[in-house]
Amino acid sequence: MFQPIIPLSGLGGLRFLQDTYDSQFEAFTQSAQLQRDSDYFRENIGKVESAEDLVSDYRLLSITLGAFSLHDDINSQYFIRKILEEGTTNEDSLANRFTDPNYKELSEAFGFGPGETLKIGEPLFAEKIINQYEAIEFEIATGEQNETMRFALYAEREMGDLANDDMSNDAKWYTIMGDAPLRNVFEKALNLPSSFGEIDLEQQLGVFKERAAKEFGTDDLSVFNDSAAVQDLVTKYVVRDQLADFSASSSSNAIALTLLTGR
Repeated sequence: MFQPIIPLSGLGGLRFLQDTYDSQFEAFTQSAQLQRDSDYFRENIGKVESAEDLVSDYRLLSITLGAFSLHDDINSQYFIRKILEEGTTNEDSLANRFTDPNYKELSEAFGFGPGETLKIGEPLFAEKIINQYEAIEFEIATGEQNETMRFALYAEREMGDLANDDMSNDAKWYTIMGDAPLRNVFEKALNLPSSFGEIDLEQQLGVFKERAAKEFGTDDLSVFNDSAAVQDLVTKYVVRDQLADFSASSSSNAIALTLLTGR
C-alpha cells in the first residue's frame, strides 16, 4: 500500500502535504485493499435493512466504523447495534450520552432510530461513507509518518462542517472538547498547557473561548466556515507543536550536557 510522503516536519511538512495531497490521496486510494473494501461496501450495503444486518457483517461493519474513526469498536457489535437502533432524536439515546461526537454522527448517517428515515437507499449514500472511510484511512497512514500532520488533516476536514452546524456556539465548543484530535489541535493552537484538561468543564469552556477571541478575533466557531480561518488554526497548531518539541528537545539536551560536564 502507498504510504504518504512527508519529507519535512513542522510547517514545511504541512505545506508539502497540502500541495501534494490530491496526488498522494489518489495513489493511496488505488491500493488493492482499499479498492476491494470500497467495492464490497458498494455491492452489499444495499442489502442491509436493520442495524442487526449491519453489525452481523464484519466487513461492512469494519468499513462503517472506519468511516467514523471508531475502529476500536469492531468487536463491540451489541454496543454499536444499540447506538444505531436508539438513533439520536431522543436526548437520552446512547449516542447522545457520549462526548465523542462520532457516535452521534454514525447513528445519524444511517437513520435506524425511531422516527428517523433509513438513509441507506438514498443516492450516493455508499459513496459518502466510502469517501469518509478513505479519507480517514489516509489520515491514519499519514499519522504513522507524522502524528501532527494527521491531526492537521483531520481539523481541515472537520472544522467546516462543525462551523456550519446549527447547534449553539457553546455546544460546538463542547463538541471540540469531546473530540480528542480537535481538542489536541485547539489546545496547541491556543498555547494551553497539557494539564488544562484537569479543570472543570465550564472553566475549560471559558478559557477556550477567551483564548480563541485573542487568537482569532472571536470565540464564535462559525468563523471556521472560511477556509482561510481553518488554515490559520492549523498553521498555529503545527508551528506551536514544533516549538514545543524543540523546547523539550533543547531542555533534554541541556540536562544531558549538565550531567556530562558535572555542572
